[in-house]
Amino acid sequence: MSETGWVRDQYQYSWLQRLGINVLKVGSIPRHVAVIMDGNRRFAKQSGVATIEGHSKGFDKLAETLQWCRELGVKEVTVYAFSIENFKRGEKEVEALLNLAKEKFKVLISEEEKLKKNGVRVKIIGNISYLPEDMQDIVKKAEKITENNSEATLNVAFSYTSREEITHAVIESCKMVEQGDIKPNEIDQDLLESLMYTNHSSNPDLLIRTSGETRLSDFLLWQASSSITYFTPVLWPEFSIWHLLAGVFFYQRHQHSLDKLRKAGSQGGGGKGCQLDQLEQDTTVASLLGNWWSGGIKTE
Repeated sequence: MSETGWVRDQYQYSWLQRLGINVLKVGSIPRHVAVIMDGNRRFAKQSGVATIEGHSKGFDKLAETLQWCRELGVKEVTVYAFSIENFKRGEKEVEALLNLAKEKFKVLISEEEKLKKNGVRVKIIGNISYLPEDMQDIVKKAEKITENNSEATLNVAFSYTSREEITHAVIESCKMVEQGDIKPNEIDQDLLESLMYTNHSSNPDLLIRTSGETRLSDFLLWQASSSITYFTPVLWPEFSIWHLLAGVFFYQRHQHSLDKLRKAGSQGGGGKGCQLDQLEQDTTVASLLGNWWSGGIKTE
């Protein structure tokens, strides 16, 4: 099997990694995990390699992480691959990023049978009209060949920002009013959600951001409003299975509190939303898990 592919079945887990996975699977596993894959450029700079090499290493880490998620039983993964804001970077870097993405999507298309075997559906979320036409054709084909797969979903946020997504939904709802399809007072939360790029998707249970930044950077602002958010200082290309397990452990610690808030919200419990601030980010044990891979215990 090629090491450049999206579907990797040959990862060899150490006994300690296998133990960690099995222990966490006793508890609740998030159905949907979203990831802000941050730190590729800093990794390249620290490693003394070209920026695009950092992004390439980031893709390799994505492929590994998807396998770990599948092993844990995560059914849906959403990754922030390319922001609309990235178009503001230098011309050479943008061109290199788009060429890398084109190459990787072509690899994905070539793995149609593997994706079918594993039941993975691929969805591109974002405004692809900003992309070159040949790139648009490639991402549409990636969606088309996997549309009937139903075991797991990979959402790739490409040419995406949350503000643009919300604006798009509002504009579409206004068009529906102008066309006489709905009345103005029929515009509500459910309608807007149905017009978003993620209308096929559940809201993320767990959102992970790497690189030490503690912001969402215009990613799933609507959908992640009540997600449990886990920030880790590791740069994305250095993300390990232990960092993922630490994030899942953090989710399990706070899931009960979040479930109570969601239930209160669904019952119209006004004011309960402010209690989200009380989900204290006590990550002592989670940080320990995340550091095992580089500490005294060798896992790989």
